[in-house]
Amino acid sequence: MQIIDAQIHLWAGHWAPPHHWRAPYTIETALRDMDEAGVDRAVNCPAIWDGAANDYAVEAAVRHPDRFATLGWFPLDETADEAVLDAWLARPGMLGLRFVLMDPGIGDRLISGALDWLWDAAHRRDIPIGLMVLPEHLPLIGGIAARYPRMRLLMDHLAISPFDTLQDAAARIDALIALADRPNIAVKATAVPGFATDDYPFASTHDLLRRVFDAYGAHRMFWGTDITRLRCTWGQCVRMFTDELPWLKGHDLELVMGGGLATWIDWPR
Repeated sequence: MQIIDAQIHLWAGHWAPPHHWRAPYTIETALRDMDEAGVDRAVNCPAIWDGAANDYAVEAAVRHPDRFATLGWFPLDETADEAVLDAWLARPGMLGLRFVLMDPGIGDRLISGALDWLWDAAHRRDIPIGLMVLPEHLPLIGGIAARYPRMRLLMDHLAISPFDTLQDAAARIDALIALADRPNIAVKATAVPGFATDDYPFASTHDLLRRVFDAYGAHRMFWGTDITRLRCTWGQCVRMFTDELPWLKGHDLELVMGGGLATWIDWPR
């Protein structure tokens, strides 16, 4: 079984937001930790807090193309257009894009259609886009997915904020599950230990995971870590899924642990 982490951040600078406490997290450190945990590959989402992280992502993909691929980002400001997008996708290791849309004002841009050029470009190019959004904007994402069915969306962290509790997550999970009827929306089951109320195997989160799995299925729920903000080990994150979820076995387990993600983002194995 090939194990692929759906989301990590690589960066060489020493600053990071407080919830990403493993700073910096370099290529060499990631490879060491992946080898120790039995993780074959990882999707690097360049750190938005480090201006050099996008170039560092290219370096990682060039040096280790069988271990790292990238979902890159660029500022969604007045300079952003399809030419910028195409230049970005032409960079080595770039399989798609990922944006953090957590500003409360982003809802106005989603409603007004200010970002429709991006969704349309992704639709016509048939590429994946990872998204981190506020829970109240999930219904807007559902409408966007319906209008641009060839754009493959990946919702970060079960659509749960780094600062949410398990109680918050449980209260908001229905909005994510409501999107499961959109076949071009998938979910990253990343950073789950971060909102657990207990230690390994983080049993407090298992019912939540089962609800998402039942809605999205093995082809559209992808294991991962966002390891730099977790206090547990990468190996514990792996074993939580491979050893501690009795309902996740066989081919379904292979898909969740990497097979489904590789297909979703077109990363040949």
